[in-house]
Amino acid sequence: MPASSGSLKPRNLVTLVSIMVLVGTEVFGVALAAGWAIAGIFELGDLVGHVLMGVFSLAALWLMIQLWQRASTLEPIRG
Repeated sequence: MPASSGSLKPRNLVTLVSIMVLVGTEVFGVALAAGWAIAGIFELGDLVGHVLMGVFSLAALWLMIQLWQRASTLEPIRG
């Protein structure tokens, strides 16, 4: 019996969560590193560095939400 649209098999769900963890770690790591590096290069101080890290982390969060929405609406591959 074919799976209904929108339902995920456990194996597909594990794959999707694994991808989200991997990509999320990379994206948030880059966000923190970019805020720290920009503040350091231009000698903006710790407060501005933390603000930049926060802003970039919010952008990373938005990106992760968009990725989750697109990935969860994809039709599973049948083979």
